[in-house]
Amino acid sequence: MDTINKSHIAPSLLATAYTYARYRSTIDSLLAVQKTTGSNHAEDMLQHTRMNVQRMKRLDKTAQLQPDLLAHLKGITQAQTWLVISEAWCGDAAQNLPYLQLVAAASEKIELKIVLRDEHLELIDRFLTAGGRSIPKLILLHADTHAVLADWGPRPAAAQTLYLDLKAQQLPYMEASTQLHKWYADNKGLDLQAELLSILKGLG
Repeated sequence: MDTINKSHIAPSLLATAYTYARYRSTIDSLLAVQKTTGSNHAEDMLQHTRMNVQRMKRLDKTAQLQPDLLAHLKGITQAQTWLVISEAWCGDAAQNLPYLQLVAAASEKIELKIVLRDEHLELIDRFLTAGGRSIPKLILLHADTHAVLADWGPRPAAAQTLYLDLKAQQLPYMEASTQLHKWYADNKGLDLQAELLSILKGLG
């Protein structure tokens, strides 16, 4: 039985989702036995995952929310569930998830949940980016009805523009990845937060 439709997410899917803490601990447990999420446990995927753990650890300690976003979070009255489609090996997920967790932690009205893309292909296929299963993908839900309110991802607009430009240049993977992660390091979550604030304001 299909667990979702175009406008709602079924409670059964949400019930099996990870919290951020369990997502992080699951990744650590998998790495301890030389595995990552998904079915591809090749060394390059493991290395991506190890780097992402370090990225998330750093951002968990250093990420800060902007005052305008914090102020808006305090005024939210309708409870929301923020469902993120992710994978441990995804660098963009590692750069954005700690900020999403920080937002959820700053509002008693937002609960963050995470599911793995390759375990929920029917879900990501409802939220494709230019026809691709790009992650992370954030889906904002009404907490009571599970209606889809908005979605975001896989990366801030400026980072997406950079990504597409690097892809068009056909740069070697490591060179393109280095440039993209430098953008994240320089931006410090500012564009992500501005885009999240715009979405929240649009919800009223």
